[in-house]
Amino acid sequence: MSLLLPFDSICLFLCAQVLLTWGLQELHANQETIVKISAAGRLMQCSASVDILLLLDGSYSVGKGSFERSKHFAGKLCDALNINPDRVRVGVIQFSSTPQLEFPLDSYLTKQEVKEQIKKIVFKGGSTETGLALKYILRKGFPGGRNSSVPEILIVLSDGKSQGNVAIPAKQLKDRGTTVFAVGVKFPRWEELHTLASEPTEQHVLFAEHVDDAANGLYSTLTSSTVCSAVSPGCKIESHPCERKTLETVKELAGNYMCWKGSKRPNAVHTSLCPFYSWKRVLIKHPARCYRTTCPDPCDSQPCHNGGTCVPEGLERYHCVCPLGFGGDASCAPKLSLECSVDLLFLVDSSSGTTLEGFLRYKAFLKRFIRAVLSKDSPANVGVAQYSNDVQIPIKVGEYKDVLSLMKSVDTMHFSGGGTFTGKALRYVTQHGFKSAPAFADVHDDLPRVVVLLTDSESQDPVVEAAKYTRGRGLFLIGVGSDFLRAELDDVTGNPKRTVVYSNPQDLFNKIPELQKKICSVDSPQGCQSQSLDLVFALDASAGVGRENFLWLRHFVSSSSLQFNINRDVTQIGLVVYGSRARTAFALDAHVTSSALLQAISQVPFLGGSASTGRALLHIHDDVMTVPKGARPGVSKAVVVITDGSGIEDAVVPAQQLRSNGVSVFLVGIGAVRRDTLLRIAGSPNYLILVSSYDDLRNYKDFIIERICEEAKRPVNLCKPNPCLNEGVCVLRNGSYRCECRGWEGPHCESRILRGDSSRSLVPPTNFHIQRNPSGLQQFNRAL
Repeated sequence: MSLLLPFDSICLFLCAQVLLTWGLQELHANQETIVKISAAGRLMQCSASVDILLLLDGSYSVGKGSFERSKHFAGKLCDALNINPDRVRVGVIQFSSTPQLEFPLDSYLTKQEVKEQIKKIVFKGGSTETGLALKYILRKGFPGGRNSSVPEILIVLSDGKSQGNVAIPAKQLKDRGTTVFAVGVKFPRWEELHTLASEPTEQHVLFAEHVDDAANGLYSTLTSSTVCSAVSPGCKIESHPCERKTLETVKELAGNYMCWKGSKRPNAVHTSLCPFYSWKRVLIKHPARCYRTTCPDPCDSQPCHNGGTCVPEGLERYHCVCPLGFGGDASCAPKLSLECSVDLLFLVDSSSGTTLEGFLRYKAFLKRFIRAVLSKDSPANVGVAQYSNDVQIPIKVGEYKDVLSLMKSVDTMHFSGGGTFTGKALRYVTQHGFKSAPAFADVHDDLPRVVVLLTDSESQDPVVEAAKYTRGRGLFLIGVGSDFLRAELDDVTGNPKRTVVYSNPQDLFNKIPELQKKICSVDSPQGCQSQSLDLVFALDASAGVGRENFLWLRHFVSSSSLQFNINRDVTQIGLVVYGSRARTAFALDAHVTSSALLQAISQVPFLGGSASTGRALLHIHDDVMTVPKGARPGVSKAVVVITDGSGIEDAVVPAQQLRSNGVSVFLVGIGAVRRDTLLRIAGSPNYLILVSSYDDLRNYKDFIIERICEEAKRPVNLCKPNPCLNEGVCVLRNGSYRCECRGWEGPHCESRILRGDSSRSLVPPTNFHIQRNPSGLQQFNRAL
């Protein structure tokens, strides 16, 4: 068995037994005891004559937050070095557009002095000129060093996104005898770090975010190269295979679509293939070696998780005594885990309306949730806020990484009483709830931000606008509360699928699995940002709707369009308004930016008159969802009709025609509509959404978009709508299609054959092949 020792424990003998009470006597809940046992540990130090130069990346691509993490790592690294004039010396250079010597190796000769000076280093900013920094060292050597009379070690902390060439100066530096370690920062570009590092690279490329692993890896490599010698009998550094991850933005060709251009000749068009692209963030995994300190006592490694007690059985075996609710394996593993990368803030109601009993119940729920789904390796950052008249944030997001400390901090929260001002609390945590802990000030991880509201009383201030303000700034809201609060929680979340209600106090604890799933669902791709889609909104602009309600519909289309990536590569949106007649406000290919689209929506007029939904759908079928009017072959298509239910009797047949042509038809009925009639038009309950009022429509926006996006992921028929012009016949074959023309020629029968040209009387068909890539976009290839 092996022991993973804390990096910054310095030969301490620690044996702590902590009693944590999950339940409450008032609630007759079970009491559970957590026993944590930690054995003796040793700090593995390098004690040798060696010069170590730290090269810190201070460029804008790293950013101030990650630069502070680099400094934090550098300070921790000093704990593993025996710094004094005759042993280890440390110097620091910061580089960005140009290198800057922070302090040479002979300036500070004690560990404490070096760590204090590292803390004082100020972020420069600029471009990432790693090559220039390496050339600076090649030219000037190790400032304040011992002139190669001792081994020279260069530790580069960078995200590996240099503007210049690094391969040549890195090779020259290594050929000169310098050992180079490359330590990744933020979301590193691992390929460049491997270019920088000495061989074997798997022993010289580390990750700054994993301080323990990086320090152990540095010590292990220096020991194996005889620079340092082991000083901890009975313990050793061992390596094991692991994965390092990074996020990279990738631009890829998503396919091609037909560009239609006018012609001076009558009844003719010119066509050409135009590429469209997608940009997406890709999580890339790199195999690596990770390192840990190991000692022989089997229980020293604390193998029993979640409060389990380790009982040794000789030198290599043990068994765990697990608390209630755990024991999924021999190490007391939980049945759930929060494996998604999110910044998570619990907002707990501490008002008189919830009562002291309810507040204590929420604390017990939080502790049980934390124990059930969090582990030391969980990528989620958790914080807790509480509110009544005012808001407090006793636990900042990401402040605690170990479960025990987080639970102890929850225990210290006190009931405040007072009014229930949920709207005020939502606005406050939007502005102040996700600031980083002091150790990592100004760090921006670009993780999804989730607020879980725990409340048992109605708000005394408006919540709809406050929740809209929160969601509008990119935060995801999940509501947890009593069943009688369902309507208010739906207003908060904006999506009934993000609301969790319980029927009685004990049922709250049964909602942990459901809450865990909802939290992690926000980490998956949302909306149709990378999904190609041709979408048409059809708005009832008749007198029955009225001018004021029509403005609500127009605002709904505007806010919905912001959830899509508007350009010819991904999503196209068209708009039709109708009364007794239908009118195309703008076609699918009319606007290629969100700003242009919003401007066009704001100018759509109210029509008045009686309503005819059937004429609107027929107009969309004949004159909007067609290839000449901008519809793209091989792209998912949907129509969203928003109506108060008047004038819908003639819509059944046109809706069926659209569905037969490969177009999904969604009906949003507002008010007291005839559900049976709308259902015949929609064709299935999955395509019918009923909303109580125009004002309530905004609360269903996320749900409607989610349904559209689900439908957009379905396979498409390349011949629907027909891409062939002039009565050409579209023929499917092996994932592609071709147009069979009579009297016309061209890929889509767009050009008339000149009379007397017998050599062109038979036109060879052109095949087009469309393929879906993993992001859901189509690839459109032409094979002549």
